Amino acid sequence: MDASRRHAPADAAPRRIRISSLSVVMPCSTPAAMPSIEELHALVRAVADAGDRQAFAVLFKHYAPRVKGFLMRGGTPDGLAEELAQETMVVLWRRAAAFDPARAQLSTWIYTIARNLRIDAHRRHRDTFGAEPPELAAADVEPSASPCTPDELAQDRQRVRGVHAAFELLPAEQALVLQRAFFEDQPHVRIAQELGIPLGTVKSRIRIAMDRLRRLLEPYAP
Repeated sequence: MDASRRHAPADAAPRRIRISSLSVVMPCSTPAAMPSIEELHALVRAVADAGDRQAFAVLFKHYAPRVKGFLMRGGTPDGLAEELAQETMVVLWRRAAAFDPARAQLSTWIYTIARNLRIDAHRRHRDTFGAEPPELAAADVEPSASPCTPDELAQDRQRVRGVHAAFELLPAEQALVLQRAFFEDQPHVRIAQELGIPLGTVKSRIRIAMDRLRRLLEPYAP
C-alpha cells in the first residue's frame, strides 16, 4: 500500500461521498467463503429479530451484486440495476421478518423483491424503456412468495430516497468513515490507518453519523 495513503494527514479534507455513487458490485466470495443456506437464514433472522447491522452487511455483500447481475441479465441498464439492487436490500432490511423458508427459498424471495421493483420502475419510465418485456409482464412468481404489497414497495422506495437525502446531509468526514465501515465492510482499524486518524475518532464519527441518520430518517419511520 502506498505510504502517503496509509499516513494521510488527519486534517485532510475528505471528498464528498454520494451514496448514489457507491457500487454494490464487489468481488464474489470464493466458494469456501460463501455462507451456507443455514447461515444465510440465520443472518436474515438476526436482521428480523434484532436489526443486526453486521448480519445485514454480510447479506448485502453476498446478495447485492447478484441482484444487480440478475437485473442486468434481464435488460435493466447498469445505473438503474445499481439503484434497484440497493432498493432491494433496503426492502430486505425492513421486511426480513416476512421471509418464511417454508414458503420460498431465500434467493427466490430476494429476486422476487428485485423483480417487483424492476416492473414498477419499468412502468414508471415507460417512455424510456418502451413496451414491457414479456418476462416482466408475465406473473411467473407466486403471489404468496411476494414479501410485500405494491403500496409497501412504494413506501420502501420513498424511504430509500430519504436515506439517500440524509446521507448527503452528513459532514464529509462522517460520510467517508460510514461508507468504508458499512458499504465497503472495512475494519475500523484499517479505516484509521488509511485515513491517518485515531481509532477512537473513527468509532466516534461512525456513532455520531448513525445518530444523525436516525434523526434525519425519523419522518420515514413506519
